[in-house]
Amino acid sequence: MAEDRPLKRRDQYLNKLIAFQDTEPVKVVTGIRRCGKSSLLKLMEAHLRTEGVPEEQILAMNFESHDFKDMTADDFYSYVKERVIPGRRMYLFFDEVQRVPRWEDTVNSFRVDFNCDIYITGSNAYLLSSEYSTYLSGRCVEIKMLPLSFREFLYFHGFRLEESKSALGGTRWQGVDEAGTRYDLRDLFDAYMRFGGMPGIADVGLDQEKALVLLDGIYSTVIVRDILERENRRGQKRITDPLLLRKIVLFLADNIGNNVSVSSIGNTLVNEGLLEHGGRKNAPSAHTVQAYVNALLEAFFFYDIRRFDIKGKEYLRTLGKYYIVDIGLRNYLLGFRDRDSGHALENVVYFELLRRGYDVAIGKVDNSEVDFIATRAEGKLYVQVTESMLGEDTRRRELAPLQKIGDNYEKIILSLDRGLEESYEGIRVLSLVDWLLRE
Repeated sequence: MAEDRPLKRRDQYLNKLIAFQDTEPVKVVTGIRRCGKSSLLKLMEAHLRTEGVPEEQILAMNFESHDFKDMTADDFYSYVKERVIPGRRMYLFFDEVQRVPRWEDTVNSFRVDFNCDIYITGSNAYLLSSEYSTYLSGRCVEIKMLPLSFREFLYFHGFRLEESKSALGGTRWQGVDEAGTRYDLRDLFDAYMRFGGMPGIADVGLDQEKALVLLDGIYSTVIVRDILERENRRGQKRITDPLLLRKIVLFLADNIGNNVSVSSIGNTLVNEGLLEHGGRKNAPSAHTVQAYVNALLEAFFFYDIRRFDIKGKEYLRTLGKYYIVDIGLRNYLLGFRDRDSGHALENVVYFELLRRGYDVAIGKVDNSEVDFIATRAEGKLYVQVTESMLGEDTRRRELAPLQKIGDNYEKIILSLDRGLEESYEGIRVLSLVDWLLRE
């Protein structure tokens, strides 16, 4: 069974948890279901053991387990209190804690009543909503977890990277499996673009049929538990139509990287015959569509990205874009296809920028668009993403928006086929695959 295998490390996230170990804030790990949050808590527990923390001072509860089904806030408090050792520091790990009604009160009570260090996970942004933050009054730190990066994908699937000399005198990377067989990185990247980065796929192998079964389970769990059930627990009835929810999921998955207006989604679904009982009067209201889209964002299934006017230096209210958290989930929903592979590449780059700690926006400069403006403390990065830089028209199209930007921040074009020229007027052209493999 997969559970018996040694845990694969996710150092990017584990190091963040370790950095906050034994500090007052509650450590909150958020992200879509099955992206590795439970394993991350187990890795942190293992780290504590290597530091000499005795087993009896580590208490872990997974609220997806039948053992804790239907537990109330009072039951939760009593269970932990009985296991707290007086005079010792306790390390408390609560997985999918949002399944306990009024869990916020209880976690806050632990913080006040016991000498403890608390770690929790949740599969919904509602976990960190205003209601929650009221209880902890800012005393929490969020660690946002994503599915596997391309580099992690290689590691999880048993490939190591090796450098070899190229015919032109440079070096290039190859993937080597456990049997010593060498693979071209482009082939491995194609596998990543097909299967995506959900860690569970490493347990079933790169087998399309098994991967689709696993992705179907993730999709169903997100839709049923994190959206439909949660709405009922909150006593709200905004998300009541599973069919409409699926249609909106399919629409957004089909339109990643496109400019989308929430107000137009309902009419588009009706006009394209994706909703029954055609006719504009039967289109769901923009308010209803917004509620459904917000639920998908809260479940970390989609991420939205705003537009930024580079010259006017302000965010715009006009059309934004949506990207899906995992490209494998998109392939499960829509089937495997090549026709909009450019947007699929954008999707991968967007999440890699998030992993690297950037705030990301779409750039508007005059009537042109820059795929991404990525900002963090040490500066800014402008990014264009394209399949190929080999054609003259493509080169002109990709370079033009970047050439209009007057500041001196780094400007790059990421391409699968970048051609021989490595820069144009200071704009660097990089191999997208090599860029993904950088630390």
